[in-house]
Order: sequence, then C-alpha cells, then structure tokens
Amino acid sequence: MAGDSSRSESRGSDYSNAVTIGVLALQGDYEAHARAFASLGARAVLVRKADELEGLDGLVLPGGESTTMLKFLERNGFFRALGQFAVARPCFATCAGCILLAREVLHPPQQSLGVFDATVERNAYGRQINSSILTAETKVPGGPLEMVFIRAPRITRVGKEVEVLACRDGFPTLARQGHLLVATFHPEMSDDTRVQRLFLDYAYRNSALKP
Repeated sequence: MAGDSSRSESRGSDYSNAVTIGVLALQGDYEAHARAFASLGARAVLVRKADELEGLDGLVLPGGESTTMLKFLERNGFFRALGQFAVARPCFATCAGCILLAREVLHPPQQSLGVFDATVERNAYGRQINSSILTAETKVPGGPLEMVFIRAPRITRVGKEVEVLACRDGFPTLARQGHLLVATFHPEMSDDTRVQRLFLDYAYRNSALKP
C-alpha cells in the first residue's frame, strides 16, 4: 500500500524490472504512459483483458474518453475485475481514468468504479481547443510541476482520507488516497517524470509486500 511518500526511500530512476506496471490499453494515449514507466526501469505491459491484471504491481488508467472506456469494460466482467484490483493494488489514474475511479461523477452523471473518494466534473475546462499547460507548486519534491490539461475534468470535492498534492484555481489536480493516485492532467505528456516516480514507489512497496 502507499502511505506517506516522505517516509519512503525513492529508488531513483532505475527499477531494474523489479516492478510490473500495467497500462489499461482500451483507448487514449496508453503507449505514452508505457514509455514513461519503461524509461524509469519498470516493466510496462499493456492490459486489454481482465485476466491480464494478474501479477501486476500497479495499473495506470490513462486519459481518453471515459464513456468509450466504459463500453469496453462492460465485456467479460472486466469492469468488476478492475474494481476489485483498484481496491487491493496501486492505481494511477489520469484525466478520464480519474473519472473512472471517482466515487461520484457529474456533468453529466456517469457510472464509475467508486473507489476514490472524490466528486469529479467531466470536461470542466471546455473543449480540446481550450487545452493548456500550467506550472504550479506541488507537495511532490522538486519544485513547481508542469501540468498539461486536455479536456480536463475537475475535482470539486475530496473525502477526508484524500491528500491533495497540487491544485489549479483552488481545485485539486493531483491527489492520493492510500494506494490510489489521481491526476486531472496528463503527466505522460511532460518530460517531468516525478509523478510517475511517485507511483512507482507505491507499486514497488506493494511488490515487496507480496507473498
């Protein structure tokens, strides 16, 4: 499980294939996520079926179109299996993935896994033409963080167990709850890999605890 990153020792940029990170490869730029984690030394694999969740130390739920992802997840019990995985193992959700993990989805309401205690509004910052790149302070060590927003959702409420790590206009953009990490932006589109390293630390500790 995750815990406080300030109490963990980072393995730096080389995980030497000690961690296997799955990337949900149903829709969106999942290849960019896989490349980012592979560049840090993790073993990155693409996940398209429920049985491919087996043996993963962590899973990335990428951006894309959440309603399209839901249609794929309806097949062969994938939605249920994904929910069970998210309860037990580290997950890193970005943009549409954040919508899938959220407890409540608005604008309009939508089915979700309901495991991350937050309310999320879809497409809160307008159409793709309104995409932007911002730099803001964060609790992640290393100074201000570049955040790339593309048709981004907005987190409007978080539960008491959620720690906010970065904000935009007072709304959380990066947050964690136990072994779950969510971002309303696209870390895979930045050269800054601190967010991916943070998640790898979660997954590595989870891996070390496996029987």
